[in-house]
Amino acid sequence: REGWLMKLGGRVKTWKRRWFILTDNCLYYFEYTTDKEPRGIIPLENLSIQKVEDSKKPNCFELSNNSCKGQMVKACKTDNDGKVVQGKHQSYRMSAPTPEEQDLWITAVRARSEEH
Repeated sequence: REGWLMKLGGRVKTWKRRWFILTDNCLYYFEYTTDKEPRGIIPLENLSIQKVEDSKKPNCFELSNNSCKGQMVKACKTDNDGKVVQGKHQSYRMSAPTPEEQDLWITAVRARSEEH
C-alpha cells in the first residue's frame, strides 16, 4: 500500500504532504516519490490506528501507542542535516485525500500491525 497523505508535524504542528509506503511491519514516508531514503520510519509494533476528527483536515486517522497513552511512539526521522534522529510524536496524525482512502489505509495498517 502506498500513496500521498498529509502528516501533522510532531513539534511544529504543520501539515506536510508526504508519500507513504506500508511494507513489512513499518510505515515509511518520503518527501517525494523519487526519494531513495525515507524522511521517516514508523514501526507499527504495539501501535493502534483509529479514525479521528480534525477541524483543519478531513479523513484523518491517528497512530498511537496502544499500551501506554502519552508515551512517545518509537520512530525515527531524518532531520534537515541528514542525520537520523528519534521522532518526537506521542501519536501520528494523517489526513487521506478521500474517505475511501482513509478506510483503505486503516484496514491495511491494522492488517500489518496484527501480523506481529
